Amino acid sequence: MQVISFVALAAGLIIGLGAIGACIGIGIMGSKYLESAARQPELMNELQTKMFLLAGLIDAAFIIGTGIALWFATANPFLAQLATVAK
Repeated sequence: MQVISFVALAAGLIIGLGAIGACIGIGIMGSKYLESAARQPELMNELQTKMFLLAGLIDAAFIIGTGIALWFATANPFLAQLATVAK
């Protein structure tokens, strides 16, 4: 069954690329936060609140992708379609 191997490959790509994107995004956001806090230290508290909010949103997008990949890996809807076509 090639479908199972393709789904495993797709799940790995979704999780791997999502993790890479989230890490790069949080790294860039953290560096920009440090730059802006060094330029205007009086805005550090407001910037920190916004940075943590955005970090949560970036991580949420990665976790949603991980959930979808795990859903496809465990309860694969494509196998049910193959079973109906094969009959």
